[in-house]
Amino acid sequence: MKIIGIIPARYSSSRFPGKPLANIAGKTMIQRVYEQCKSAASLHEVIIATDDQRIYEHVQSFAGNVMMTSSSHESGTDRCAEVASKLNGFDIAINIQGDEPFIDPQQIDLLASCFENPKTTNRYSRKTHRKH
Repeated sequence: MKIIGIIPARYSSSRFPGKPLANIAGKTMIQRVYEQCKSAASLHEVIIATDDQRIYEHVQSFAGNVMMTSSSHESGTDRCAEVASKLNGFDIAINIQGDEPFIDPQQIDLLASCFENPKTTNRYSRKTHRKH
């Protein structure tokens, strides 16, 4: 089973504009989140989904994987869904919040392990199993 971690990141926030690029002890918040996610053994790939050129260029500057998305999304989940719809080869996509710079990679692995249980399904997998 191949799992991708998608981190939605937008610059325009009414409460804290530019939060993904906020400096935390020498690294931006989004870089810290990305690096923590890359340490999760269960993720085959990690990608940042953004609608902002500043975030896009910053992620490229630290050799992160990033994809531009529409600026019309109402939520980070919508941004993740856009990215997931454009990628092939992954069975599961995990939405990882872009404002958790100290997320423990083991938490991601624990969540991912739930998908190894045959009783853990989603709407898509149920439809797929019914077709076969």
